[in-house]
Amino acid sequence: MSRDHPNTSPPEQTPALYVVGTPIGNLEDITLRAIRVLKEVELIACEDTRQTQKLLHHYDIRKPMVSYHEHNEMTRAAELIVELENGRSIALVTDAGTPAISDPGCRLISLAIRHRIPVVPVPGASAFLAALVASGLPSDSFRFSGFLPARRGERQEALKRVKDSPRTQIFYEAPHRIREALADVVEVLGPARHVVIAREVTKIHEEFLRGRAADLLEQVQTQGELKGEITLLIGKAEEHAGAEEASPQKIRHRLREVMARDHLDQMAALKVVAKEFGISKSAAYRELQRAK
Repeated sequence: MSRDHPNTSPPEQTPALYVVGTPIGNLEDITLRAIRVLKEVELIACEDTRQTQKLLHHYDIRKPMVSYHEHNEMTRAAELIVELENGRSIALVTDAGTPAISDPGCRLISLAIRHRIPVVPVPGASAFLAALVASGLPSDSFRFSGFLPARRGERQEALKRVKDSPRTQIFYEAPHRIREALADVVEVLGPARHVVIAREVTKIHEEFLRGRAADLLEQVQTQGELKGEITLLIGKAEEHAGAEEASPQKIRHRLREVMARDHLDQMAALKVVAKEFGISKSAAYRELQRAK
């Protein structure tokens, strides 16, 4: 890839659809080019005009806006294509982040391409990328899959498909479903799977929760419902993770915790612990004997 940095994109007054990335929280996370584009285009198509107005006001941008969201994109996309064919330049933005990434925009972009209208990307912030680079999980190979399914059965099926994945998995999740999602991660992927919860990235209450799935589930249950925008990152499958984690000392410690918490006898608690560590009950028993 060339390391040169010539300005090879067409001037922003050229009739085109400009797909503009906007801040995901902190209003300073916008590029100089994005500000210039928004000042030079003739129309801004936005998910919520009230939300975009805050950004425009902050940077003293005075441009007409038109709403473009999931409930009107079928008709509005066609209307915007007519405007583009008549020579107007239009910027497409969402409430936060990059258009068409779990946000409206794909229909308009595809339609513009079909009509041979130039589509010009103006890169900017993206919640899942910001969460990934600060997560501590491997970023050399990853997959972003948007929102996890809301229904438990469908969510578990989605998790089963990535159980043996050799790459980091990234999802968006609603705050009122994060506990259920973590419980499914523990059940489907195992309690020892590395997980990161990135909450309110770039905002005042930004928070990263990092740890094993079972530990984070317990933390969230104790902490109460999380609020704000949430990105859920799941570490890649690790070979022999169960054997590495199931040390005699850890099994003995966890066994005591489960016996006290669930009021179980040793053998019943051992079955629970073995499942948590992803090993057989007999293997867990052998490790327990070694700890004595």
